[in-house]
Amino acid sequence: MDRLVQAALVVVGVPAITAGYLVLAERALGLLPYSRRPAVRPWLWLGPGLVLLLVFLVYPSLNTLYLSFLDASSSRPVGFANFVFVFTDGTMLVALRNNVLWVVIFTALTVAFGLLIALLADRVPYESAAKAVVFLPMGISFVAAGVIWRFMYDFRPLGFPQTGTLNALLMTLIPNFQPQAWLIDNVPWNNVALIAAAAWVWTGFCMVVLSAALKGVPTELLEAARVDGASELQVLRHVIVPMIGSTIAVVTTTMIIFALKAFDIVYVMTNGNFETEVIANRMYKEMFNVRDFGRASAIAVVLLAAIVPIMLFNIRRFRQQEEIR
Repeated sequence: MDRLVQAALVVVGVPAITAGYLVLAERALGLLPYSRRPAVRPWLWLGPGLVLLLVFLVYPSLNTLYLSFLDASSSRPVGFANFVFVFTDGTMLVALRNNVLWVVIFTALTVAFGLLIALLADRVPYESAAKAVVFLPMGISFVAAGVIWRFMYDFRPLGFPQTGTLNALLMTLIPNFQPQAWLIDNVPWNNVALIAAAAWVWTGFCMVVLSAALKGVPTELLEAARVDGASELQVLRHVIVPMIGSTIAVVTTTMIIFALKAFDIVYVMTNGNFETEVIANRMYKEMFNVRDFGRASAIAVVLLAAIVPIMLFNIRRFRQQEEIR
């Protein structure tokens, strides 16, 4: 019953507090000279959002940076020792290497297949149904996707029934095929297997965004290129890609950001074992398994430092698109 009361208070109270704040803010503005109201009003309306950003984003980031210079118990300064650990520890070097693989392979797979499916779906009468099927994995949580693909890659020794879909299928199609422990004995291909699972989820997102961009390419321009004798590949390379280049750049940077902070798929399927460790999963282990808050914070700072420039680039591309419009 208490939870129901709390839920009701949240559902009713938050909108009520917001409305009350806006009413009081407008009344306070009425006390100011009319000439000053336009300059003050934006800050009053943005005030709650700025406070939330400071409390839940800026302060945690600065506190994490501070903790990264302390020891495991956050009681004694250790200088840059935690950052030295990040770039010299064997497990961390494996994680950094794997994140590079994620950035390159995952980004290439999702953007390439997203564009390919968007192009093909645009030419069939059942476009909506095809896109819905491809986009469907986005409705599944990444944890659930990891569980699904763990069953896909499941391994049983030869002579036992294969519960893994991939091994069972290959043994049916290929005579004398030996079942493979896809996630254990195939370094570094087990990383590719994890990346494939993540790409299965995110390809639909890329497809939808790129498909929307394709709809904006003038049909007259495409027809003119074909009349001039351009092949479909030439039309794609010299007309379509330049026309949607800014969208491709935004989608690519979004996929890079996800690749850098990949966690769910790895945690569920291998927990970073068998040389599949990634930065975010290592940070989680340092924080909750090893209880070394200094190293975990240093890893978080390195991850943030890698993501922020890409996010800024993404924001800049969005602004350029808005200016063009």
